[in-house]
Amino acid sequence: MSKVSDEMRKSCSLSDEKRDAGLTTPAYIRRFDDIPYGPDRDWNVLDVYRDRYRTGKLPVIMIVHGGGWVYGSKEVYQFYGMELAKRGFAVVNYSYRLAPENRFPASLQDTIAVGAWIMSHAEEYGFDTGNLFAVGDSAGAHLLGLFCAFFYNEDYRKRFRFPVPETLQGFTLRAVGMNCGAYCLFDKDGKGARAGDRELMKDLLTDISDPEIRKLVDVTAFVNADFPPAYIMTCEGDFLKTQAPLLQEAYEKAGAESELAIFGTKKKPLYHVFHVTVQEAEGQRCNDEECAFFMRHMR
Repeated sequence: MSKVSDEMRKSCSLSDEKRDAGLTTPAYIRRFDDIPYGPDRDWNVLDVYRDRYRTGKLPVIMIVHGGGWVYGSKEVYQFYGMELAKRGFAVVNYSYRLAPENRFPASLQDTIAVGAWIMSHAEEYGFDTGNLFAVGDSAGAHLLGLFCAFFYNEDYRKRFRFPVPETLQGFTLRAVGMNCGAYCLFDKDGKGARAGDRELMKDLLTDISDPEIRKLVDVTAFVNADFPPAYIMTCEGDFLKTQAPLLQEAYEKAGAESELAIFGTKKKPLYHVFHVTVQEAEGQRCNDEECAFFMRHMR
């Protein structure tokens, strides 16, 4: 593991503990915790959150957590997930295998397995599989973009040897929320955009010198007209702000629907993945607007 990844795990853990200090599960939330969805007993686990007073089948939001590909779990996104659930969704919040212990495409395989789990457990947990949505932030938005590429771009899907699970039949995302994400990880010379990125890429990928491997993780290279409508969010103060227009440009070039939202101002900037801090008003407003975008795309 690189020094950059090790420091990220330590600093993010402290930051997330501080962010969530004092938060508890709301009384109106019914949660189902630590459900296995794959063979790795440590990482292939998920939670489901629902408003206990909403009966029947609910539209679903799948959360793809961030953390620089090397950090994160469902635990650090639980309160954000329950915030989305109170807006009328059944929320699936999962952990996936992290780099460098499990290099790409392990995280993509896990995300595909979660999609298959949703389809095969719809009756048990009251999922409306006709209205499936997903949100991802930072590295999670990148992973969500690759997940969309796997589903909606045959050329991308053929680059992998693992099959699509049969239980994934019928899985279709109505829309996605791409929050403070990274989408194009390498410059034209094959180096990351910032000094630390190259070390993270060495932890994520098997060989960053291979242009084919680098292309596999370029979301913008595989967007096509079949991609689900995207709410692309960033903010003033987000160190990945320049990435959002790259994804929107790829969407526009492909003829796919997208909406770019930039929160905060230069005088009052916010910060990377501010929307996960559920105690703050701007985070609430962002989540309201993103869920409203999803509601507009329900059938």
